[in-house]
Amino acid sequence: MYEVVVVDDDFMVAEIHRRFVDKTPGFTTVAVARTAADALDTVRSRRPDLVLLDVYLPDMSGLDVLQALRAEGNPVGVIMITAAREIDTVSRALHGGASDYLVKPFEYAHLQEKLENFRRRARALESQSGADQSLIDSLFGSAGKNAEPGRLPKGLSVETGRLVLDIVQERGELSSTECAEHAGLSRVSVRRYLEHYLSEGLLEVRLEYGGAGRPVRRYRPVRR
Repeated sequence: MYEVVVVDDDFMVAEIHRRFVDKTPGFTTVAVARTAADALDTVRSRRPDLVLLDVYLPDMSGLDVLQALRAEGNPVGVIMITAAREIDTVSRALHGGASDYLVKPFEYAHLQEKLENFRRRARALESQSGADQSLIDSLFGSAGKNAEPGRLPKGLSVETGRLVLDIVQERGELSSTECAEHAGLSRVSVRRYLEHYLSEGLLEVRLEYGGAGRPVRRYRPVRR
C-alpha cells in the first residue's frame, strides 16, 4: 500500500483529491496539508511514498517545497498539482525532481493514470534483476501506451511537448489557437508541436469548415 500526502489550501479540492487517491487500489491518503510549512512537517514526520503537491500555497510555492525536500535528500515521489500551464512552472517542476504533474481541474481517470505510472516506476526500482533496457524503459516511460516519439526536431523541447500533448488529451480536440491559449504559448510554436505529433501518429486532424477562408485544423488523440 502506497501512502500519500495531499497538499492543497482549498478544503474542497483537497477532499476531492483525497477521495480520488483512496479510490485507487493500492493507494491510501495518510494526511492532508493546507500550507507549505504543514506539508514539509508532515512529509518529514510521516515519510509517505508520494505527495500530491499544489503549486499555489498561502505561505510558499509548492515548487519551493519540492526544492526544500530535494535539498534535504528526501526521495519522496511528488506529483505537482497546479492550475498553471505556464511552461516555466512545468519546467521547474520537472527539473526540480517532480515525477509527474497534473493540471487541475482534472478527472479521476487522469490522476489514476499518474498513480499507476508511479506504481510502475516504484516496482521497477524494487526489482532485484538489475537495470536492463526494459527496466530503464519502464522507469522513463518509453515503453507501452505512455511512450512518446523519439528525438524531437531541433528547437522543440520535451517539456513543452508533454504539455501540449497533455492539453490535447485533456480537452479531446482543439485547434492550434485554442491549444496555445491553454498552454500560454504562441500559436506558431504550438502548431509546430501539433504537426510533429501528427506526423508521429500520436494525433490526428479533422478539418472544420465554416465560412470563408481556410478550414480550421482541429487536433485530437488517435483513437486506438
